[in-house]
Amino acid sequence: MTLQRRKSKSSQLLRRPKRSRGSTNKARQPKRAKEVALAEVKDDLSKYLRLAVDEEIVITRHGRPAGILIGFGSEDDWLEYRLEHHPEFLRRIEEARIALRAGQGIPLRDLR
Repeated sequence: MTLQRRKSKSSQLLRRPKRSRGSTNKARQPKRAKEVALAEVKDDLSKYLRLAVDEEIVITRHGRPAGILIGFGSEDDWLEYRLEHHPEFLRRIEEARIALRAGQGIPLRDLR
């Protein structure tokens, strides 16, 4: 009599479903950055700005990455980008996190 070993529930949950070759399920596939030569970008910058709203455009010089073009779909996207990369804003957020970990601050329930 041979006992069959059952697979644990966690191993079943961790296993990813296999995709067939040539699968077009783009939601699961990471978008690869599009590489474009600097000369092409200079010739048609407006085209590449439009493309950059939906995908990263890596600008290459002599075949090597030299920069990246970022497009914004709206002014809100622009503002969000600026906040995420503004050193003063980032410094203040870090200070607030440190203060909260030290027990300083006001609980959300007390603000009402």
